[in-house]
Amino acid sequence: MEDMHLFKGELKQEPIRKGFGTGLLEAGKRWQNVVGACADLTESTQMHLFAEAFPERFIQIGIGEQNLVTVGSGLAAMGKIPFVSSYAAFNPGRNWEQIRTTICINNQPVKIIGSHAGVTVGPDGATHQMLEDLALTRVLPNLVVVAPCDSVEAAKATLAMATDKRPTYMRLARVASPVITTEHTPFELGKAYIFRPGKDVSIIATGSMTYHAMAAAVKLAKEGIHAEVVHVPTLKPLDEETILSSAARTRHVITAEEAQVIG
Repeated sequence: MEDMHLFKGELKQEPIRKGFGTGLLEAGKRWQNVVGACADLTESTQMHLFAEAFPERFIQIGIGEQNLVTVGSGLAAMGKIPFVSSYAAFNPGRNWEQIRTTICINNQPVKIIGSHAGVTVGPDGATHQMLEDLALTRVLPNLVVVAPCDSVEAAKATLAMATDKRPTYMRLARVASPVITTEHTPFELGKAYIFRPGKDVSIIATGSMTYHAMAAAVKLAKEGIHAEVVHVPTLKPLDEETILSSAARTRHVITAEEAQVIG
């Protein structure tokens, strides 16, 4: 990516959740045991693409998020690869105990999708500005936690989750975000990536904050400060080797997260 494009409005803007929708549709085409379930927010979470293509493999649970994940656990126990979606405020916000008990303790490979996370859901109010989901999910046993930086990476993450045997939570943003990766940008669950090398400070970012970290690094470079941007799409398991290696080089670390700092 050319630095000059960061500030000129030339980057494509697309909701991260849209990448999940297209990724799930592709996963459904590739693997017959991929199924979907939603809590009455099918289009908002972009699961409608899968539901329209594979109606026989989609379940509309209705406004019952606790039931959503327990049904997902049952489907996984029967050999399916279930993706269950709602707003992050409700999934995992409302159904954390059911996720813990029926999915994580039993190590069922349910893929939990929490959309509309973070402060960018401003018009929806404080009840929907989910800032606690990363803290809630990271403490659960066996659960992988993913926060892609753009729609392209979200699609890759969805396909990777479909073939991974572990339960996984993926957080998605609502609003359009700059697309800063391409089909050729590497992605692997559990890996962090150096998006911009530097020697003075490490900016370690995840999710939608990675773009802002890149933009900050460009501004800092004009002041003679060379920031290294480390993108961390998988928060658990954490790629400690890449993060600690960057910190050792720069000796200064700043983190950028759209979440509660205490988490």
